[in-house]
Amino acid sequence: MSININTKELKNLLDSTPASHNIMLSGKHSIGKSKIITDHFSAKGQKVVTLFLGQMSDPGDLIGLPNKDEKTGKTVFMPPYWFPTDNQPVVLFLDELNRARPEILQTIMDLALNRKLAGLELPAGSRIVSAVNDGEEYQLTDLDPALVSRFNIYNFRPTVGEWVLWASNNGIDKHVISFIEGNNRMLDGDGAATDTSSSLEKTPDRRGWERVSDIIRNTPNITATTRKVIAGIVGAKAASEFFESFNQSGIISAESVLKDFDGHKSMLEKYQAHDLAIVNESIFRCIENAKQGPEQVAADNLIDYMNWLASGNRRESMAHFCSVFEGATYTKANLFMMSKAPKCFKTITEFIKNL
Repeated sequence: MSININTKELKNLLDSTPASHNIMLSGKHSIGKSKIITDHFSAKGQKVVTLFLGQMSDPGDLIGLPNKDEKTGKTVFMPPYWFPTDNQPVVLFLDELNRARPEILQTIMDLALNRKLAGLELPAGSRIVSAVNDGEEYQLTDLDPALVSRFNIYNFRPTVGEWVLWASNNGIDKHVISFIEGNNRMLDGDGAATDTSSSLEKTPDRRGWERVSDIIRNTPNITATTRKVIAGIVGAKAASEFFESFNQSGIISAESVLKDFDGHKSMLEKYQAHDLAIVNESIFRCIENAKQGPEQVAADNLIDYMNWLASGNRRESMAHFCSVFEGATYTKANLFMMSKAPKCFKTITEFIKNL
C-alpha cells in the first residue's frame, strides 16, 4: 500500500529525498502534480524538463535519432531536443508514465536505474520524478514490477483547504472559492457524474474551476449562454449546484467577523452548519493572508466568535473549526491564535479533549 501525501508533505518530501532516488506520484488528473513539481524546483533555480510520455509514439522521441560517428564508424545517438547539453543537473519530470507505449517504458528502465539513455548520461545531481494516473476510468498501460521497484511511490492527495488557500492567493473568483468551501466533493468531481456509462461524461476538476473563475470574473451578467459554457467545463450537475450557490451568495466575510463580531452576530445566528463552515474556513484564510486588520481587534472578535460557536447548538460547527486548526493547512493562522488569542487556543484544545 502506497503512502498518501498532501501538497505540503509533497514539498517537504521533494526536499528530503536524495537526488539519486526516483519518485513516482500517483493520483487523479488535474490535481496539480506537474505544476507543483515545476514551481517547486524552478523556485530553487533548477531546470525542470517535462516529458509527456503518453504522447510519444516512438522511442526516438525519447532517446534521439541514430547517427554514424565518422571517426569510429559506429552508430551513436544524437541527443534529443530536451537533453541537457550544458552539464547542469535537471529535474526530469516523466508525466503520464502509465500511458506510455511498452517500447517507451523499456527505454525508461535504463534511465530510471542508471540515469542513461542510449549511452547518454544525465548530469550528476539530476532528479527523476514521474506521475501516473490511478483509476478504472483511465486507459492505462500496466507497469512492469521491475520498473515500479525503481521508484519511491506516493499517492498524491492534495486537500481542499490547500487548494482554497492557493486559490485565494492566485485571483480565483470569490464565488468559486465560496462554492468549493461549502461543497468539497465538487473540487475533484467526486459524485458529480450523472451517467457513469458514458466516457464523455463531464465532471469538475481543479483546472476546470480555474476556467470557470476566468469566465465569471470577466462576465458582468450571467446569461443562459454563460451557464451552458460553464456546464461544458464542469458538467451539468456541478454547474447547477454552483449557480444555485451563486444566487444565494451573501455569506458574511471573515474581515467583518474579525472587525465587529457583535455587529454581525444576529445574522450569524441564522446560519446553518453548512454556512458556518464557510465562515470558519474564510477566517483561517483571512488570517493566513494577514487581512484580518488590527491584530488585537481581530483577536478579541475571534475569541468572541469562538465562545459563541462553543455555546448553544453549534457543536458541529465548533468541531469543524477545530478540525481546520488540527489540519495545519493554515500555519500562520494557527500561530496567530496561539500567540495573539490564547483564549481561543484554549477553547479549541478543551473542545478537542472533550470529544
